[in-house]
Amino acid sequence: MAENIFLAFEEAVEKYGEKVCVKYLGASYSYKRVKELSEKFAKALKEHGLEPGGRVIIYLPNSLYWVISWLGVLRADGVAVPTSPIYVTKDIKYMANDSQATHIVCTDVNYGYVKEALLETNLKCVIVIRLDDLLPSWKRFVGWAFDRVPKGAFKEDEKTITLQRFLKTKNTQLPPPQRKDLDTAEILYTGGTTKFPKGVPISHGLYLIATKEHIEVRSPIFSEEENVVVGSAPLFHILGQTCALSTIFEGGKLIVMPKVNLDAIFDAIEREKAKTIIGVPQLYRMILQHQRLEYYDLSSLRYCFSGGDVLPLEIYNRWKLRIGVPLYQGYGATETCGGVLLARADEETPPSSVGKVVPSKEVRLVDPNTLEDVPPGQAGELLVHSEKMVRAYLNKPEETLEAFVEIDGKLWYRTGDVLTRDENGFFYFVDRTVDTIKHKGYRVSASEVEGVLQEHPAVMAACVVGIPDPKVGERIKAYVVLKEDVKGVLGHDLIKWCRERLASYKVPQYIEFRDMLPKSKVGKLLRREVRAQEKRKKEVAA
Repeated sequence: MAENIFLAFEEAVEKYGEKVCVKYLGASYSYKRVKELSEKFAKALKEHGLEPGGRVIIYLPNSLYWVISWLGVLRADGVAVPTSPIYVTKDIKYMANDSQATHIVCTDVNYGYVKEALLETNLKCVIVIRLDDLLPSWKRFVGWAFDRVPKGAFKEDEKTITLQRFLKTKNTQLPPPQRKDLDTAEILYTGGTTKFPKGVPISHGLYLIATKEHIEVRSPIFSEEENVVVGSAPLFHILGQTCALSTIFEGGKLIVMPKVNLDAIFDAIEREKAKTIIGVPQLYRMILQHQRLEYYDLSSLRYCFSGGDVLPLEIYNRWKLRIGVPLYQGYGATETCGGVLLARADEETPPSSVGKVVPSKEVRLVDPNTLEDVPPGQAGELLVHSEKMVRAYLNKPEETLEAFVEIDGKLWYRTGDVLTRDENGFFYFVDRTVDTIKHKGYRVSASEVEGVLQEHPAVMAACVVGIPDPKVGERIKAYVVLKEDVKGVLGHDLIKWCRERLASYKVPQYIEFRDMLPKSKVGKLLRREVRAQEKRKKEVAA
């Protein structure tokens, strides 16, 4: 097994050279072509001053350019720093300074944010990409004629260069990649649900093991070289990287979706006979509720993976009934490079389970206060250890001490998540430790209450938090977003719904209706922000 990500891709190129590797906006790019473009990008980075181990921010949406710039950075022995394309100036400043990045790849649409950040960072080279840069000329014309491609203003200068000019290299010779195994390949930033985002250094070896394990759990259904993956999950996030991007290391085809457009996703599945789709539970909810779902043939789907959040049983059941295949679940984190627990395609997994432990990981369930192992069947905080594990956050010694602990001579990552394990080795997500509500001496799972509320046919989204109360510890309050076409549903109706499905001590005492709920830039619900809003309201009232 290769110890370098680019060398692993090169092995796939040697085997599948002319086979389609990436499909983007209807244009196909072979394994050989993606390698050529990636190596050109690597040569250009070298010519523009990238040192070995130098950091390059990839500030792009899902696209062909994301794939070739990521592979190109690794081919140049650099370190990729993928970031969300919806970040703004302050985010770019923070990540550029924290990672000490010297180069950044961005779209013309986002160039304004980069320009504002230049004076306060060490960025010395900005590569600007138009989303139609490498498309066939006739496609670029159609995009221009019908104004289908977003455009942004920018001007080339001593620091700023277009992709087309950047790739006109002097044919610099690239030595073989030197970085391997435990050397850092990329730095992924957590979603920022607590304090500032934390940089997580992912090594070449850790990434390659994680992608291999994600592929192996679906291998009983089809060989990976037959796979066609619809990649709507963001590639700057570990879910998209390990579950979707992983297919290009084993001969599969990756259909890159620049943004979530359900009709485009349906069309891609039907046209390309896609076998795999990756998404968060909300994506599957949106698909099931889409008015034009019946117009498309999605029968080619064989492996549908849900990660990133708790999957409501209602969505699982509806998906299996409508599509005819189950939603496979998993559990992971940026710090663990994705999958710790995965449901295998050749094993009957309970609908509410997030699967079993993957071979490369070792886990423990412990009391979050004492770090002692909990008795079998009891809920506990999940700790994770692996041979090539992340051992520290970038430039965050205090957060590192909080999140990584040594027990019995091994380093463990504290996930902050509470899970249970049954007698057959299947795990079940219970809650975040910080989101457990203490009500009348009971510990109430915010996720459980949210799941029940989201099963109500009128509810689009829900957030549940504990409100401090001297008499009962915390009272349970739910913030609910109703579907657009719903009228006449009251808080009383939702509380009654919960009473019929939850133990009495878990039923919310208050329901507040909202137009939207705060989420992080990777789409995770920010209960922390909701609690902060509630606290500010009390302070104003006092």
